[in-house]
This record gives sequence, structure tokens and C-alpha cells, in this order.
Amino acid sequence: MGPFQRKPPGLPTPNPDRHNRETSPSPSRRPSATRPLDVSALENALPDSSHLSSQTLSRKASSQKSLNRQQQSRSVSPGGSPSRTQSATPQGSNGKPLYLCAPFVDAALVKGNYKKITKLPKYVDVNEWVAVNIFDFYSNLNDFFGVLLECCTQRSCPVMSAGIKVNYTYSQVGGSQKRVALSAPAYIDATMSYIQSLLSNPEVFPANSMQSFPKSFPSTVRHMYRELLRVFAHLYHAHYHHILQLRVEPHFNSLFAHFLAFGREYELLDEKDVKGKAGEVGVGRLWVEWRERGILE
Repeated sequence: MGPFQRKPPGLPTPNPDRHNRETSPSPSRRPSATRPLDVSALENALPDSSHLSSQTLSRKASSQKSLNRQQQSRSVSPGGSPSRTQSATPQGSNGKPLYLCAPFVDAALVKGNYKKITKLPKYVDVNEWVAVNIFDFYSNLNDFFGVLLECCTQRSCPVMSAGIKVNYTYSQVGGSQKRVALSAPAYIDATMSYIQSLLSNPEVFPANSMQSFPKSFPSTVRHMYRELLRVFAHLYHAHYHHILQLRVEPHFNSLFAHFLAFGREYELLDEKDVKGKAGEVGVGRLWVEWRERGILE
């Protein structure tokens, strides 16, 4: 695929200081190995926390105290008492998922349209702009998953589901490319570790301003974006009541709306990626709802 979009004519070649962007996550969040993840071993290891990957342990350790404090101080969500054996977010009285019900569907930190904050800044290279934003989306989503890690278990989420008849399978990188069914925590851990390894790879995300982005950068980022969308979709489907209990739904909604707006602006997401092949299901319904309300275009 070609570039995301053409640079405006007549502009000087941008040369931003990429050293200000943290292209490599902190050591505690590095993947435990550079070889392709053994998804079968990962799945078998998940029930015992002593065998979790280093990235999962990092998320677990960094979020444990925060999660405990939040659970002690917050009231129970309107959908009922959160249960770790629950496989989907409770529905509202109208039969809709809670994230589609008022007032939660309107909860946001940013009011209005997201067009302005997704617009390419003047004199900034589009690849650099995409790289900075996808790193931020990954980091913020990783933090949310870290807080919800205790609630997303093999027992509560035995499949990577994002709605009725919407189940995702995982393809091991560098392996046979055979799709395998994983529990949600195993799928997300494998996905986030894979994305982290790409973000840490200077051949994919150059850390030096003298290096150019590879020609494969647009297609690589599109793949990363679709995988992040699946993580968002699962958290909305299975854990939105936990998000409500922590009272961070404005933060999570704003992050996802920004993610969708940016993905559509730079053609990182197709409409079918969001809505699903079978029509408007899961977060696809949320995307349609936000478009009708003028939050997204």
C-alpha cells in the first residue's frame, strides 16, 4: 500500500526530533523474548500467575494497588455487581449493552468533533504523526487493560469475544499462520506483546531522525490498528461494567472515539473493520451511535 496521504505541496521536508518520542517501552514492559510467541505455551501458563509473561506481570503489578483502591472507593455499577465469571457486560433495561445506554454513551472528556485533534499538524510528516499517535493509543489501552487484568481471566473470558457471534482467533507470528482459539487474556497478552515488539523495533519505527520509515510502514500500522481495535471491542463487550465501577468511562470513551476518528482519517480502519462482516454488532453499533450524535464523522 502507498502512503497514508500526500504531503501538501511546497512544504519543506520535515525533520522532527524523534528522540522526544519514547519509541521503546520501559524495560519492565519489554516482551520476555524476541522470538515469536508460543501461543500454546502462553495459554497453558495463564492459570498460574507465576508463569505469566513479563509484560503481563508488569501490567498486573503496576495496576494492582490502583485497582484495589478504586474497588474500595467506588460504588457498584448500574448493571449490577461485577462478577469475574461474567462473560459479557450486563445490559440496560432496554436490552442494550450499557455502553449504548444513556448517560454512558455520552460520557466523554472531549466534547464536540474529533476532527481537529486528528488533523495533521503543519510541517509534520504523516508517517511520524501516525507513529506518535499509535504509540499513544497502545500505551493508554495497555494501561486500561492492566487495571482490568484481574477481571479478564480464562474463567470469565474463555474466548476472545466482542459480541454475539463475534469471536477472534489468533495467528502466531512467524509460525504456520494457523488460526488458533485463545482465551481473551491470552489473546490480548500475545497481541500487546507483538505490538510492543514492533514499536521497539527501529527498523519499523525509526528512533533516529536520519532514518526513513520503511515502505511497508502503512500496511504494518494498519495491521497493528486492527489488532488494537479487537482489544477495545473485547473490553467494551466483556468489561464495560468494570469500567463503570471505576468511573473511568469518560476516559475510555474518549480514548476509543479518538482512536476511531484517527483510524478513519488516515485510512487505518475500514468501515467493515469497525461494523463487522455481519453488520452493526458490538462496538460497531457504538460507532454508528456516535456518528448519529455528531461525535464522529
